[in-house]
Amino acid sequence: MHTHSSIRTLEELQEILHGAMQLEHATIPPYLTALYSIMPGVNQDAAQVLRVIVVEEMLHLTIAANVLNAVGGTPDLTRPDFVASYPAYLPDGETDFEVGIQAFGREALTTFLKIERPAARPEHLRAGNPLVHRKISPHKTMLGSHPSNKELHFYSIGEFYAAIVDGIRELEGRAQREGQTIFTGDRSRQVTSEYYYSGGGELFPVVDLKSAIDALELIIEQGEGDGGGIYDDDEHELAHYYRFDELVKGRYYLKGDKPGHPTGPQLQVDWDGAYPIKPNLKVAEISDGSELREATIAFNHRYGEFLKLLTLAYNGQPSLLLEAVPVMFEFRNMMLELIRNPLPGHPGLNGSPTYEIGRDTAAQDVACQAEAVA
Repeated sequence: MHTHSSIRTLEELQEILHGAMQLEHATIPPYLTALYSIMPGVNQDAAQVLRVIVVEEMLHLTIAANVLNAVGGTPDLTRPDFVASYPAYLPDGETDFEVGIQAFGREALTTFLKIERPAARPEHLRAGNPLVHRKISPHKTMLGSHPSNKELHFYSIGEFYAAIVDGIRELEGRAQREGQTIFTGDRSRQVTSEYYYSGGGELFPVVDLKSAIDALELIIEQGEGDGGGIYDDDEHELAHYYRFDELVKGRYYLKGDKPGHPTGPQLQVDWDGAYPIKPNLKVAEISDGSELREATIAFNHRYGEFLKLLTLAYNGQPSLLLEAVPVMFEFRNMMLELIRNPLPGHPGLNGSPTYEIGRDTAAQDVACQAEAVA
């Protein structure tokens, strides 16, 4: 890896940790929508995989909040830019890839595999700078950028996290040489396992260099596997990448299997067993005054309230997190109302949650109308 950290100040560290929360959250709407787009009675295996992974992404979001709190930052999921505008762009080597809101199917799984893909850059780029320069468009969410310059992007999600780990080591080393520490956060804000049940991984308080690095490594391993294996560090949880790979290959992994070669029982995937939702739908595309539009706006409000709940939980009321996972699964009924209904003016396509949170939809309407006129 590179010898000097690309994160130079505590403010930059706090900002990139906010970016890590944003990155972890950005996967939740696509996974939840794919989960609830599955038609009744089919794809139980796929639904189970998505359900488990959504809960673990919430765990990763919470771990990132713990690390941010530990270094004196303030998690805020209500910032206007917190929720990605879909399709959003995640770092993936030379070209960012698009992550959008779409129905469960082959295309969605291809994207999900990219999100969780083990991070390796080509040999000839190993020693270089982890940052790639990219032009950005003002209307797009580009995740994984450097806090001091939004046009500098990390080469991959793995390198984004590696830079955070390097930055923490360097800043803490510097502080300790002066008899200080960067871990000045209020310990009562740390969310521990008693507040969040998840099969995957312990939630432990982040209070020093070791616990911070352990926490960040847990996020990386649960996504892509430990050091090239298919399991995380504890050897009991299949990494997200390989759970999605099971669906693509139609077979379960067994202990001892090599990556890419599951040898377990077959599992059935019905690639047509999902409602045909319009990908990356926006409220402005739904006919004004329609019930579907009202329901879409109502869902966005509810989702905004969920993010307020998480913000309170991460700012000194950790017991509120006990409500968060149940709330996330309560979205099911509101989302099904959107996903199972035809979208007026778009034959053969259904509605979908739009996740336009903290953005002024009136301003968007005007912009869309202007585009339509043009």
